[in-house]
Amino acid sequence: MKDGPHIARIAALIGDHARAEVLTALMADRALTATELADVAGVSKATISAHLAKLLDANLIAVDPQGRHRYFCLADPDVAQLLESLMGVAFRSGAVRLRGSPREPALRKARVCYDHLAGELGVLAFEGLRGQGAFTALLPPRDLQLTEAGREWFAALGVDVDALATQRRCFCRPCLDWGERRHHLAGALGSALLARVYALGWARRAKDSRVVQFTEPGEYAFRQLFKGSARESHAK
Repeated sequence: MKDGPHIARIAALIGDHARAEVLTALMADRALTATELADVAGVSKATISAHLAKLLDANLIAVDPQGRHRYFCLADPDVAQLLESLMGVAFRSGAVRLRGSPREPALRKARVCYDHLAGELGVLAFEGLRGQGAFTALLPPRDLQLTEAGREWFAALGVDVDALATQRRCFCRPCLDWGERRHHLAGALGSALLARVYALGWARRAKDSRVVQFTEPGEYAFRQLFKGSARESHAK
């Protein structure tokens, strides 16, 4: 018996090398033009147009016309979650690039996963919050709810939890990190946490990269928020 949505078409679209490179580049939550994406994928402008048309037709990406330019981005956070999960499977199965990027260690430490913090420091934050009792047990389908202690923690950091709860997207959920093989925090709450890190001047996005660069004082302050509790959470 054949049940559920048919995944072959989507799998085939993502499985193409050029389209996979396009989708990976858009994981940085930064809109790019067709010319920029052609350069990323290593194909001609005519070829990238055909690839983008297929991705648009499948609702994997969206386009925002601005004057003479068209800017492409991922269609929604669910697509980003799918891609991050695929990266995790690829990493665990040994499907790594033959020539690693010089930025690989930095990506493993801290990077954007669509619009939230991933990497070692992203996992540190999630496990630290768990250790401080910020979340209730997981709910189907793996969504999280904040405890009162969690609401107070985010309020002290300057995050308006009530405003986030009104957004038309997942409030907060765990996202499996491909490098650490543990979870970091996604959803509106994860996005707000990263935005607050930027606002406090603790870190910034590296140019033309998913890397999140923390200053030395910024990384120290960030780690202090979760000191001790991440280790306790991981031990449970």
